[in-house]
Amino acid sequence: MPEITAAMVKQLRDETQLPMMDCKQALNEAGGDMELAKQKLREAGKKFMGKRQDRVTEEGRIGVYASIAGKVGAMIELQCESAPVANNPEFVQLANDLARQLATGPGAKTPEELWQQPSPSRQGMTLQEQKDDLENKIREVFRISRMERIDAPAGAFVHMAKIGVLVEVEGGNDELAKDVALHVAAMNPKAATKASLDPALVEKEKEIQKERARQEGKPENIIEKMIEGRMKNFYAENVLEEQPFVRDESTTVGKLAQGGGMKIKRFIRWQLGGQPAVAS
Repeated sequence: MPEITAAMVKQLRDETQLPMMDCKQALNEAGGDMELAKQKLREAGKKFMGKRQDRVTEEGRIGVYASIAGKVGAMIELQCESAPVANNPEFVQLANDLARQLATGPGAKTPEELWQQPSPSRQGMTLQEQKDDLENKIREVFRISRMERIDAPAGAFVHMAKIGVLVEVEGGNDELAKDVALHVAAMNPKAATKASLDPALVEKEKEIQKERARQEGKPENIIEKMIEGRMKNFYAENVLEEQPFVRDESTTVGKLAQGGGMKIKRFIRWQLGGQPAVAS
């Protein structure tokens, strides 16, 4: 058996960020084979983490990837146990890699399918191996809690890792689509267009405005015309295309998109740890 030198242990420690004694033991078991030692460390870590799968994962981040030319968009929610880990650069990379692979790869119906696919940033590794290495180093449980893919031109935006948006569009460009996604993240509209707004919600608002007009003593024969005008404010508050653009309130999101040759079709907005809001 070849001698396990301090330099070999240090190299394995630098490459894996795992405890020195664990690295030395792995090298001994692997007969000095560096790659086999890494595999043994990964297997030991997986066994250890397998005992921790009942732990609560309430922190994390949302990862996105979108392309107009590529006609694809994807969003994933990757959970972890603590807030500091959610901002760890390698955890950020893992979330981004998951979204990118979901968008540009063959797709996946389940997290298990996605984990088995290649990592975009770690040549020769699967996403599962990338996850195992990071879990072994940090000793926290990671879970994909949600994932979504759009097979159409899309834009995306993430705010502070906690709010993620995908916007399906026609035409336009990546920058414009990202601006629209940014607006959705900031203003949280209920629907993309008037036509896609819940009819029950519209009727409820109309009745509220009619009753208000009656209490103001307005004649019934002009109330209907008054309601049309008052509903404009309602649409401006709740419909993406009708909202003043968050970066330039002199124009609406609809006019901004139209000016860039883009049609907004639908959006998906997630809040970390919550239920997805979808408008079409």
